[in-house]
Amino acid sequence: MRHMKTGRKLNRFSDHRRAMFRNMATELLRHGRIRTTIPKAKELRRFVEPLITKAKRGDLTARRQVIREIHDMNVVRRLFDDVAPRFQERNGGYTRILKLAERRRGDGTQMCIIELVD
Repeated sequence: MRHMKTGRKLNRFSDHRRAMFRNMATELLRHGRIRTTIPKAKELRRFVEPLITKAKRGDLTARRQVIREIHDMNVVRRLFDDVAPRFQERNGGYTRILKLAERRRGDGTQMCIIELVD
């Protein structure tokens, strides 16, 4: 039974999945938007939004908790200095998923864009 087992496995081991979400979150926070598949985007949203909420606190503990997940210090600095103040009066819902009409050429998977809301 899958009691209390939330989240998609995405055909990856847990270490690979966590590394993938760390990389995707780093690129999303660096560029503001990335192109990926819909299931990955929905799971990435669950990974990124708590990081932004922690960054809104702005204290040292929050910074250390974010650094534990995002290892690029330039991205962490950008998150705390630029992104978090932009969402200061917003209570969640920091990302938007836009479905694209095109499909991936190799396997026909539907693609989307996940971006930070302005």
